[in-house]
Amino acid sequence: MLVFRIVHKKWSGTLKASGYPGRWNSAGIFILYTAESRALACLENLVHMGRTDPGHHFSCMVLEIPEDQVTVLEERVLSTGWRAAGEPGYRLCGPHGDRWISSSESLVLKIPSAIIPSEFNYLVNVRHPEFNKLRIHDVEPFTFDSRIQT
Repeated sequence: MLVFRIVHKKWSGTLKASGYPGRWNSAGIFILYTAESRALACLENLVHMGRTDPGHHFSCMVLEIPEDQVTVLEERVLSTGWRAAGEPGYRLCGPHGDRWISSSESLVLKIPSAIIPSEFNYLVNVRHPEFNKLRIHDVEPFTFDSRIQT
């Protein structure tokens, strides 16, 4: 299965996670955030960056994940309001990602997108014993369209 991750070009050859807190993880919990499509990866970046800087060069990493290492987090188990921006949403989602990481249940967690309800993101546990099964399939240049730069 292929998933997509848009990063600054300097990080495009590596599979490292920052450990910064996000919707699905607390600070110090290392997760790679990926998306089921290039378009969703683009939207996720725009939502979190707030704007794009035309001076930065980006790449889209195409990653191959083993389908037998994917656990699905069903939306029905999430609390009302989980899609909320910022702290309110993060508070409701973070414990799910943190529990999944600590359980080492699988290499990948399929989660519903907070931006587009019918699409999905895929979290990758970089400390999972099967992490070496994740492959960089391709790295493509990526430019944010000038019409969406703020």
